[in-house]
Amino acid sequence: MASRASAGWGYLLAATLIAVAAGFSGDNVVLAGALLVLMALAVLLRGPAEPAAARGPDDAEALPAADEEPLGPIVDTMRAALGALDLPIFVFGPDAIVLFQNKAAEKLFGPLAAGLHISARWRSPGILDMIRETLATGEPNQIEHSERLPSETVYVVRTAPLDLSALPMVKRKLYVMSLRDISELRRLDRMRSDFVANASHELRTPLASLRGFIETMQGPARNDEKAREKFLGIMLEQATRMSRLVDDLLSLSRLELKAHLAPDQTVDLVPLIGHVRDSLAPLAAELDITLTVHLPEGKVEVVGDRDELVQVFENLIENACKYGQEGKTVDVTVLNEPGKPVEVRVRDNGPGIPSEHVPRLTERFYRVSVADSRSKKGTGLGLAIVKHILTRHRARLLVRSEIGKGTEFTVRF
Repeated sequence: MASRASAGWGYLLAATLIAVAAGFSGDNVVLAGALLVLMALAVLLRGPAEPAAARGPDDAEALPAADEEPLGPIVDTMRAALGALDLPIFVFGPDAIVLFQNKAAEKLFGPLAAGLHISARWRSPGILDMIRETLATGEPNQIEHSERLPSETVYVVRTAPLDLSALPMVKRKLYVMSLRDISELRRLDRMRSDFVANASHELRTPLASLRGFIETMQGPARNDEKAREKFLGIMLEQATRMSRLVDDLLSLSRLELKAHLAPDQTVDLVPLIGHVRDSLAPLAAELDITLTVHLPEGKVEVVGDRDELVQVFENLIENACKYGQEGKTVDVTVLNEPGKPVEVRVRDNGPGIPSEHVPRLTERFYRVSVADSRSKKGTGLGLAIVKHILTRHRARLLVRSEIGKGTEFTVRF
């Protein structure tokens, strides 16, 4: 406004000089031009419009209606300010007509032309009821909303009126709707509750067995030597199962504490895989499995923690021997091709894993077959530990399986 006024005064001074020059020269054309400039400047320099209360009833000029209010500059300013946010945001008027959406909303939900009703994008009764309530009361509201496609996503949807009290020239009310993605928080909450329930269940079963056998040995089987020997063997098996479970839980806890710390040592995979093969040779012989290892010549070095990588390959090869026992062979291959990442593949020729189970194999306590896993002394935590270790090593675990043809686990560094 100040620059506009200063420019106007400059033009006024120029017009005055022209008028004076015209008076000296007697040129009526120049004088008429100067007068026109003066009239234009009078309009240009007119002050801001008086408020409605200060105008008389006979004033010809009236304030624009709310629907005709020029919001272009305000909308452009909000668009620039909200466009930098990564939170999807929609701005709409009191009639629920969308004025604009920011870039995050457009990227996530697709473009929505200005001038459409908010229901053109959101048909959820919960969201529409919340918007109606905010428009009616002028109070903020929020709900949780779930989207099923393309994947399950949970949002906290909030609507609130915009405070435009600092802009007295704007009489129209504006409202904003934001969406905050809390899917990851909900997933972690569900995993935490599932973990507590599963851990409690896994410990409760052997504890109940121990208690039952102890009560039996103290009562009816007090003097039964044969039954006592049998029960003691079962009790030892259950106690060992609990010990394995606690060890795996402690291992997971330690891995989570240092998940953000990448290892900085160099490990040669050739002798490491050889060591794992030798340590699991008795198990393979017991299960009548032929364990074959294919190693390249020379060193195959990766950045990692040796003990943790030993744990990874022991888990994978042991699982291949136990659950692929029907195939009678397990092949371990180390690949170190130029220009490609280092890979270690563990393949069995067992019954395979149904495709619906593959994405969940690394979840804690997830089992394709609970009875089969427990009969093979599994805790349901082995692949979860493998995933945590590989995440710390910035490596990936790939699983390929086909029913009747076996399963292949690939560690890609």
